[in-house]
Amino acid sequence: QVKLMESGGGSVQAGESLTLSCVASGGIIDINDMAWYRQAPGKQRELVARLPTRGRENYADSVKGRFTISRDNAKNTVYLLMRSLEVEDTAVYFCYVEGARAGRWGQVEPFDVWGQGTQVIVSS
Repeated sequence: QVKLMESGGGSVQAGESLTLSCVASGGIIDINDMAWYRQAPGKQRELVARLPTRGRENYADSVKGRFTISRDNAKNTVYLLMRSLEVEDTAVYFCYVEGARAGRWGQVEPFDVWGQGTQVIVSS
C-alpha cells in the first residue's frame, strides 16, 4: 500500500517562508503526478501546485511567483517552497501522488493517494 508522509508545516509570520515535503513509499513502480492541494477553514480543497512527471508545473494564480514545486524522483519526494507567505495561505496542505505500484502478486496496479495533511498558519 502506498503511503505519503508529509512534513514542514508550522506557524509563521506573514512574509516568511516554509518548505513542505512529502515522501511516497510502498511498492511504487512509477509516479505520474505529484501535487499539493490546500483546504482553508470553511472552503473547498483547491490545487496549489502540480508537477507531472511528463509535463510542466502549474500553479494556482494566488501563489504564482511565490511558491515553487519540485521533485526528487530518486526519493519519490515532492517539495513545496512557499515564500512571502500571506495570511490567506493559512490552510491544511495535502500532498497528492498518482502512479503505478506493484500489486500483491507482482502485477502493475495504478494508485492515487492523499497525505494526511500538514497545517500551515500565517499570522500578520
